[in-house]
Amino acid sequence: MSNSSLATLPSIDRADVTARLRDALLAANFTADGLLELLGAPAYAALARSETVPALRATRGDTPLETLVRLFLLQQPVPHARVEDVLPLDACVDAGWLVRTGGDEVAAAVDVRPYGGPGGEDWFIVSDLGCAVGGAGGIGGRGRQADAAVVLGVGGASTTLAGITVRTPVGSALDLGTGSGIQALHAAQHATRVTATDVNPRALHIAALTLALSGAPAADLRQGSLFEPVRDDETYDLIVSNPPFVISPGARLTYRDGGMGGDDLCRTLVQQAGERLNEGGFAQFLANWQHVEGEDWQDRLRSWVPRGCDAWIVQREVQDITQYAELWLRDAGDHRGDTAEYQARYDAWLDEFEARKVRAIGFGWIALHRTDAAEPSITVEEWPHPVEQPLGDTVRTHFDRIDYLRAHDDAALLAGHFRLAAEVVQEQVGLPGAEDPEHVVLRQNRGMRRATKVDTVGAGFAGVCDGTLSAGRILDAIAQLVGEDPVLLRDRTPAQIRLLVQQGFLEPAR
Repeated sequence: MSNSSLATLPSIDRADVTARLRDALLAANFTADGLLELLGAPAYAALARSETVPALRATRGDTPLETLVRLFLLQQPVPHARVEDVLPLDACVDAGWLVRTGGDEVAAAVDVRPYGGPGGEDWFIVSDLGCAVGGAGGIGGRGRQADAAVVLGVGGASTTLAGITVRTPVGSALDLGTGSGIQALHAAQHATRVTATDVNPRALHIAALTLALSGAPAADLRQGSLFEPVRDDETYDLIVSNPPFVISPGARLTYRDGGMGGDDLCRTLVQQAGERLNEGGFAQFLANWQHVEGEDWQDRLRSWVPRGCDAWIVQREVQDITQYAELWLRDAGDHRGDTAEYQARYDAWLDEFEARKVRAIGFGWIALHRTDAAEPSITVEEWPHPVEQPLGDTVRTHFDRIDYLRAHDDAALLAGHFRLAAEVVQEQVGLPGAEDPEHVVLRQNRGMRRATKVDTVGAGFAGVCDGTLSAGRILDAIAQLVGEDPVLLRDRTPAQIRLLVQQGFLEPAR
């Protein structure tokens, strides 16, 4: 990235102006809550779909908040006089946040989107013009230099990763491929030291702006791909990455295309993360992976997990290769360009997939926990159903339960005490009037919102788990109630207890 390209961005050396700008934005209620109140839910939701007309209609007045929405979020030129009443105009122009457009108007140099932090913080995500809402919005039509350098704002992938990340206090955190800096911003709230990397120097500059404008501590920003900027002796308690995971022919768009063949970038990222984690640390990624003819996709992902790490890999969606190619061609705006060029690019995607015998692409998340256990646990599952966000505590407790089960054999399990998790309900399914249900289902209303079938013993066991009696004593009482041999019941039930604990229906009580 040339210095001239970075010169088009606001200065990262004018902390005084950035602080004054932040104060002015907050004074005008230019916040996530303020936007929702001003625009209304439909117009606010439309912004996430790259539809700005409802928001433009809602900001036809001249209040300070309407002025800022038009200026920074909708990228409309605004008269000097209106801006002077809201912002330190001359200082913002001098520091590069605003540009004079001629006549009596000014325009924003970057997108600035209000973003609510998990603790009610008022943050601001900076990105390239046109990229604050709704993803790329056809960024591919802006020319080759823009293709390579553009930095997006907040998207669905960004918020998904932020929501599933474990948020315990840590000494050090690493954000690989920081982009506009949203993951580094979250990490700065619970990590003493944050390192953020990106192959794109423009992204590093914008991430610095995001942190500064949000009032967050500065991060250690380093340029380079994957773990290249990290020294050999550096390890972390938390590693997060929303990488350029799109499986595409070539590396046309830096923000999404990794430039390695197939899913090699995601595989490399996961495999190299283990040696960079401190014991007890977490690494969490979003990823795409190939479904290859003649290969089990779950086995493919198990082979990625580094030694010394437990893993929880969740496939949230699968698309066939035509759906996948069309999704990312539309992301770049290619469907609105020359028909022959669109078809040629579409062909190139399908040629790449056919050469690799790829039949579909999976999307989901990968979480690693460094335990150095002799027998690591690797859970790979498909879960396309709705989940509760944020999910960070659910991820943490999943690995806590894995640790517990690994440390307790069947005898220790039966001696243990358990509680039914909060907001678990029981459903009985069967024909109306039947004496007994065909099956019983336990269903979670929190976290992963799982449902699992249990037999009558499992349902009865879960129903009385309040931490008072040991598992073994509960089973003895059930055996007496149903007339079953208590020794046989103790022998066959631990597997069901393990499953209920692993899936979060039961929690160790002590």
